[in-house]
Amino acid sequence: MVPSSSGQRAADIVGHQAALASFEVNSPYYIGDVTMFRMRPVLVAVAFALSASAVHAAGLPNGVVYSANEGDGSISEINLTTGDVRTAQIAVLPHNVQISPDGKTLLAVGTSVVKAGGHGTHGGEGKTSDNGTADSHSGIDAGLLILNAGQLDQVPETLPAGSHPSHIVTSSDGRYAYITNADTDRVSVVDIQGKKIIAEVATGGYPHGLRLSPDGRELYVANVSDNSVSVIDTESLKEAARISLGKAPVQVAFTPDGKHVYVSLRDEDSVAIIDTSSRKAVKNLSVGRNPIQLYAAAGGSKMYVANQGSDNNPDNTVSVIDTKTQTVIDTVVTGKGAHGVVASSDGGFVFITNTKDNTVSAIDTSTQDVVATYSVGPNPNGITYRSIP
Repeated sequence: MVPSSSGQRAADIVGHQAALASFEVNSPYYIGDVTMFRMRPVLVAVAFALSASAVHAAGLPNGVVYSANEGDGSISEINLTTGDVRTAQIAVLPHNVQISPDGKTLLAVGTSVVKAGGHGTHGGEGKTSDNGTADSHSGIDAGLLILNAGQLDQVPETLPAGSHPSHIVTSSDGRYAYITNADTDRVSVVDIQGKKIIAEVATGGYPHGLRLSPDGRELYVANVSDNSVSVIDTESLKEAARISLGKAPVQVAFTPDGKHVYVSLRDEDSVAIIDTSSRKAVKNLSVGRNPIQLYAAAGGSKMYVANQGSDNNPDNTVSVIDTKTQTVIDTVVTGKGAHGVVASSDGGFVFITNTKDNTVSAIDTSTQDVVATYSVGPNPNGITYRSIP
């Protein structure tokens, strides 16, 4: 495990990605799997690193970007208005973060900081549960942190998240959290107000990324090890369908109209497009090496795909897909190990975590230029955006 650090990290904002060329990688991305433990608020040590940016890219929205830094168990908070970056140590090695619909709370999932290791390799290797059984929703698996989005230094609330929590999304009203449990092939449904898991939904093998449909009626879940996507009915909390795809689906992304779902196929260097009415794959597009996360932006007219590459040979590109023609129209160079993707609320900018460079890149979706790069904590993975009125 990479030691936790509270040292100051500069918010080094630049207007051109060439500045990344001299940035060295200090820690590996892939970390071994661990089991969870019961966390108590007193275990959370929050240390902030704050520094002002030397140069600020004009035109960025009034908002905040959060990165889940799995390398040292921290979350970095990027203020897009000032360019300042603050980093807070938390009690898990966070693989994913998600802002609540009202923007007031930040949800983070991951494995315990005090255990060796972290999330793993997006592949289901060594799939074992904590206790050797499928029933893993007891209190010993408290891996969901509920943080104050405006004050990360406050002690967070901890809730159960199931075994090996990977990704998280919320219901449209923010009442429920849906969390993939990679080593037990389930999605845990957490009642945030009730502070408990109310259902566990069986999926395909090694569920990882998931997203809620625009109408809130369905969850699409990428199952890495059995090459499929599970469709979960959010009313019945049952798997309604399972769609066979290519090798190693990692994450999914809806178009805003809900008619199509794009799926990254890591081991095929491609993206599959699913027609949600027929629940069938209708097209495959070649992208960069080992695509991981993807996200719609620019009013849904473009889909951005982060190509991470391998551990030994990281990629540093983002493929841009025109969702009308369903073709790749551009490739943007960001930083090594491009991984997480999120868009600003207006779709004008996309933000990418670069796991090998320990940075976040901001892309202008009108020009496809990298307009800012921020230094964050080690091995940033998941990413989320909060608009500030």
